[in-house]
Amino acid sequence: MSKFIELLELPEDKRDTQWELEFFDQFPKEKVELVFSDPKQGPDSWPYLFVNSSAEATEPVGNILRWLSEKGVGLALNPQKEMPDYILPYGMIWFYRETGNFLSDHVQFRGNKFMLEEGKKYYTGEPSLAYIPEYVRKIVREFLQQQGVLTPKVCMLSEDQQYWDLCFSLNSLGNPPQKEHEGIAEALGWFFPPHYSIVLVKEEELGDFFPL
Repeated sequence: MSKFIELLELPEDKRDTQWELEFFDQFPKEKVELVFSDPKQGPDSWPYLFVNSSAEATEPVGNILRWLSEKGVGLALNPQKEMPDYILPYGMIWFYRETGNFLSDHVQFRGNKFMLEEGKKYYTGEPSLAYIPEYVRKIVREFLQQQGVLTPKVCMLSEDQQYWDLCFSLNSLGNPPQKEHEGIAEALGWFFPPHYSIVLVKEEELGDFFPL
């Protein structure tokens, strides 16, 4: 029995952090079979490519991940189960393409000092192409344009230059009401790795924003 099959046969309640690390290491080396040739909408309303593990599988996972990174689509492994073996949102997929890792603790970034509150120093800057690759920006822009947001703007914000927030301009998002902010940030988070912190900020509170 292969290491990958052993991992997938372990009961859900036995899958800990070590299991996840081993899964991340093994999965890109495997082959899977497509359940459908095209992505389908998942229970969370985002698009996913449904794939199954199988001894007869012929589709290299590495090739699939690369294709998904260009399309803005996530992946669900063995969706026929009551609980799929793993669900990869789009942000984890493109981050793997860029870094070889699905997850990370935090992002390295350097910015310029900026005074946001009296007595506190902040650092701001424009997100680099390493932080948000151009193909990812294009996919996020297309999603926002479908929501009527034609010129989204972003910037980076940090107190210590260790942990950064990716700030979206509320002005560029059309100044949605406060009650919608959490849902909007959560939706945008699907496009980015889990360790990216997404916040919504008014331009007059922060200063310079940059086109996404």
